[in-house]
Amino acid sequence: MDNDVSAGSSITTIAGRLALGVTLLAFGLGCTDLIDGVTAADAVSIAHYVGGVALFVAGLFALRDRDAATGTAYTVLGAFWFTWAVSAGTQASDNAAGLFLLLFALVALSLTLAGGDQLGQGAYGLFCAGLVLMAVARFADSDALTKAGGWFAVAAGAVAWYAATAALA
Repeated sequence: MDNDVSAGSSITTIAGRLALGVTLLAFGLGCTDLIDGVTAADAVSIAHYVGGVALFVAGLFALRDRDAATGTAYTVLGAFWFTWAVSAGTQASDNAAGLFLLLFALVALSLTLAGGDQLGQGAYGLFCAGLVLMAVARFADSDALTKAGGWFAVAAGAVAWYAATAALA
C-alpha cells in the first residue's frame, strides 16, 4: 500500500468506501458476464443492504460529523443503490431505465468535480463513465456497452476498495 495516499481516515469514510467498493464490484461483475451465470440482478441484495442501507447510514454519520462532502456522496449513492435494488424486477421501459442511469451519472459527475482526494474522485469518475455507458446501452439496446459500463463499475469498485484499504494500512 502507498502510505502517502490520501484516502480518508475516519471510520465512516472507510466503511462507506468498503460498502461502495463491494457494491460496485458485485454490480459491475454482474454486468460484464465474466462469471458464468452471474448477472447484475444477482447483486440486488448487496445493492439493497450494503450499497443502499449501509452506505446511506454511513452518509448520515458523516453528516453528523460535519463532513458534508462525504455525507452527501454516501447518502445520495445509498439512495441510488436502494432505489435500483427495490425497483429490480419491475417493468420499466429501456428509456426510463436509461434516464435513471443518466441522472445518477450526473450525480456521480458532480461528486467527481466537487473535489476531495484523488481516490474518491477516481472512483466517482469511473462510476460516472460506467453509468453513462449503461444509460446509452439501455437507450440503444446494446449488450456490448452494458459490458463496457460494467467494467468501469468494476474499476470504480476496485478504486474505492483500495482507498479504504490504504486508509486502514
